Amino acid sequence: METVLITGASSGIGYELAKIYAKNNYNLVLVARRIEKLKQLKREIKKSNSKIQIKIIEMDLSESKAPKKLFFLLENDNIEIDILINNAGIGVYGNFLELSHKEMEKIEKMLNLNIIAVVKLTKIFLNKMKKQKRGTILNVASTAAFQPAGPLMATYYASKSFMLSFSEGIRYELKNTNIKISTLCPGPTITEFEKMSKTKKFTDKIKMMSAEKVAKIAFNGLKKGKKIIIPGYLNKVSVLTSKVFPRELLLKIIKKIQQNK
Repeated sequence: METVLITGASSGIGYELAKIYAKNNYNLVLVARRIEKLKQLKREIKKSNSKIQIKIIEMDLSESKAPKKLFFLLENDNIEIDILINNAGIGVYGNFLELSHKEMEKIEKMLNLNIIAVVKLTKIFLNKMKKQKRGTILNVASTAAFQPAGPLMATYYASKSFMLSFSEGIRYELKNTNIKISTLCPGPTITEFEKMSKTKKFTDKIKMMSAEKVAKIAFNGLKKGKKIIIPGYLNKVSVLTSKVFPRELLLKIIKKIQQNK
């Protein structure tokens, strides 16, 4: 029985992916900051599948030593990871020049979580997968990764662009191995982040995909070994548009969208 490690598993896409993998008889390692949410998820899953093993870990992966700490915790428990899903991530909204000191601290935390933690976890578990001669990694980016930039969410957009570029580069390096890397690029998705953030005013006006639907598409795409997984027709169109429209026009459109949030 294979084991999947999912970061940011306490809500949203990570939460739904955990349920899907459990349904398909994978052992789970679930990581997030909110331990009560993880306990709740574990109880929910155990009701429908008592055969699988579920380990929950309370951890803030934006802390510099957290990725290595996580790895050694699993090593001590003799848990081998077959699938790593780097799902944890946050966003910060606002005009960059006008961000307060407190908001800049949030941005530093976001960059540590969205970029540094992903790089560290990918490297650590790739080393292990190399010894196992097999493995799969899913990095969760966004359709924002395809845009030229994101006025009013510049650092978030940049972090997702990094995620996509990083994942594609490593996937190519590993093309002659049994280790596969895929990138999930969802568009607006119904998650706790969307409900609580300043994006709610805007996202209420558009038809967003549910986290459950995105997770199902991600699961199937990963099984097929897809390089990039873009859930939904409209999201695919938005990505295509980003390749065709002039960058200056896209920047204007994106800023207008952000201002309407």
